[in-house]
Amino acid sequence: MAGAAVISGVATTGTATAAGPAAGAAPAARPASAVAVTPADKRYPDLVRGWNQRWVGAPDAVYVVETTEQVAQVVQLAVDRGKRITVRGGGHCWEDFVFNADVEVIVDMSEMATVGYDPRMHAFSVEAGARLLDVYERLYRPWGVTIPAGTCYSVGVGGHVSGGGWGMLLRKHGLVVDHLYAVEVVVVDASGKVRTVVATREQNDPNRDLWWAHTGGGGGNFGIVTRYWFRSPGAPGRTPESLLPKPPAEVLISAAAWAWKDLTEADFVRLVKNFADWHVAHSEPDDPNSAICSLLSLNHRSNGAVNIVTQVDASVRRAEKLHADFMAAVTRGVGVRTGPAVTPIGEFKPMPEFAEPRRLPWMQATQYIGTANATTNNPTLKGDFKSAYMRASFPARHIKKLYKHLSREDLGNPTASLMLSSHGGRSNAVPATATAYAHRDSAFKMAWMIWWTDPADEAPSVRWIREFYEDLYVETGGVPVPDAVTDGCYVNYPDVDLSDPRHNKSSVPWHELYYKGNYPRLQQIKKAYDPRNVFRHRQSIQLPS
Repeated sequence: MAGAAVISGVATTGTATAAGPAAGAAPAARPASAVAVTPADKRYPDLVRGWNQRWVGAPDAVYVVETTEQVAQVVQLAVDRGKRITVRGGGHCWEDFVFNADVEVIVDMSEMATVGYDPRMHAFSVEAGARLLDVYERLYRPWGVTIPAGTCYSVGVGGHVSGGGWGMLLRKHGLVVDHLYAVEVVVVDASGKVRTVVATREQNDPNRDLWWAHTGGGGGNFGIVTRYWFRSPGAPGRTPESLLPKPPAEVLISAAAWAWKDLTEADFVRLVKNFADWHVAHSEPDDPNSAICSLLSLNHRSNGAVNIVTQVDASVRRAEKLHADFMAAVTRGVGVRTGPAVTPIGEFKPMPEFAEPRRLPWMQATQYIGTANATTNNPTLKGDFKSAYMRASFPARHIKKLYKHLSREDLGNPTASLMLSSHGGRSNAVPATATAYAHRDSAFKMAWMIWWTDPADEAPSVRWIREFYEDLYVETGGVPVPDAVTDGCYVNYPDVDLSDPRHNKSSVPWHELYYKGNYPRLQQIKKAYDPRNVFRHRQSIQLPS
C-alpha cells in the first residue's frame, strides 16, 4: 500500500522483567513489526489528530504498534535517527503535547487494547491503548470488578492513569492510581539504548520509583507506558473477583436544570455556594455521603440553563433519601424552579429523561454517561480548557466573578461552561506523598471549557476563558495557587498558560500547581529513567539542573 511501511531489524537491548503478555489475554498472533503510516497513506489524516481538532501534527510517520517489542523498536529507531517522538493513546490530550510542529514520530497505541487477568502478576493487565469503556466492560462482565476511572468512553488508559485518573466512583473507591499495582514502560538510558522495565508498588522493587511516578506524574514524561496491572492494596482472597472494587449493582442517576432567564444573581450565588459547602462538609474519607458523585455545570447564559448531574450508589441504605437530601441541600434558598436538563450539560448532551432520579444497572449507567459526551464524536470542534482544585468553599468575591463571566453579553457561545465535580471521600484517604497525585485534601475540582468550529471564533473564545480564569484568581497572580482555599490544577487537564508569565503572574511555577511538593522527586525519577529527555512536551517534567 502506498505510504505504508514496516520497520524491522531494530535491536532492543533490554527485556521486560515480567514474562510476556497477560495469560490468555493476548491475540493468537501479532505482527513482528509496527506499521509506519506516512503522509502518502490515506490513513494519515486520521492518525495525526485527536479529540481536540485545534491540534494537528505533521510527523514523518505514525507507527501503529501492537506489542511492547514493537514500541521498543520504534523508540530505538527514533533515538538512533534523532527524531522527536510523542505518543497517542486515546487522543484526548487537551494541549498540543502529541500533535505539534516539532514531532517527527508518533507512536499510536490504539491497537494495544487487551484487558485480562494475569495470574503471574496476580493482577488485571490492561494495555495502554485500551479505552475506558472497553476496560469497564472487560473487567465487569467476566469478574464483576472495575477500576474507579473516568467517565468519557474513548479516553485512553495510558495518559488517564498516569495523571491520576478522576472518576465518578472516586468518593467511594478512591482514584484509579490507588489500585495500580504495576506498570510496564519502554525507557531510554543515558547511552541511547532502549529497555523495557516493569515497576511494581512492592517496597523491595528496585524500580518502585517508576511505579510511583505513574501514580499522578503525568503522561509523556518518563517513557512509553505499554501496560498497567491493577490490584487493590490489601485485596482479600486469591481469586480475580476479589482483587478490585466491585461497583454497585445499580445506581441512581438524575439530571436537573435551572433556567438562566429565571436566575437572579442572588439565586446563582446561593446555588453555587450550596454545592460547594456540601462538598466541603462531606469530603472526609468515611463520610456516608461518599456514595454521591455530582457534576454542577455552570453554563454560560447563552446555553439557557445551569445543570446538575448526580449519581448515587443505589446499593447503600436509603439511597433515595441520600439523593433527596443532597438535592435539598443544593437548592436550599434558591428561588427558581428546578426543571429537566433540556440543554447541553457542559460537554454532555441534554438528559431530560432523568428529571426524576432513575435506577439503572451500573454498567448501563456507565455506558450511558460515557457516550453522552457530545464533544467526543464531533470532528469539527476545537477547544480550550483550564482547571482548579478547591479545598474550601468559595469566597463571596469568587462567586460574584463566576456570575459576571458566565453572564457576559460579549460572548454568545453556548458551549462555554465551568464544571464543578465531586472530589474527596476515599480519594482523600491517601497521603499526598504516597502517590505522585498530590491533591489529597480537595473537596471538589473545576474544569473550564469552551469549543468552537469557525476559526473566527477562536480569539474571542480563548480571550473569554483566559479573562475569566485570571480575574477569578487575580489576588494570587491569575492562577489557583495551593493555599487554604485552592489547591492547584489537574495535570490531566493540561494548560500551557500556567507556564506563561503573561498569564501566570504568581511566584508559583506551573509544576507546583500540578504536583506541589512531589515535583523534586519526579525530577529525580526523570533523571534515572529518561536522562536524555527523549520523552518531552511543553510541560513535561524537567531534568534537575
